[in-house]
Amino acid sequence: MSPKTSESSGGGGKAGGGNLMTPGRVSAIALAVLALIFIFENTRATKIRLLIPEVTMPLWMALLGTTVIGALCGAYFMKRRS
Repeated sequence: MSPKTSESSGGGGKAGGGNLMTPGRVSAIALAVLALIFIFENTRATKIRLLIPEVTMPLWMALLGTTVIGALCGAYFMKRRS
């Protein structure tokens, strides 16, 4: 093996591990954890109006639903952008 080949394979392992925890990923994970804490701290039942009907459901379920919808919309638009 040439030094260049062994260097790239050795450096690739380190770089792959180093790229795992980028500042963007760390902040995304921190925001996701904070969102989950916020959702599960709000467990009281609440009335929610969905266009016409009014339903009573736990607030955490409504918050989790809107979070999932927002994440799916964000993923869709990021995929379209690239």
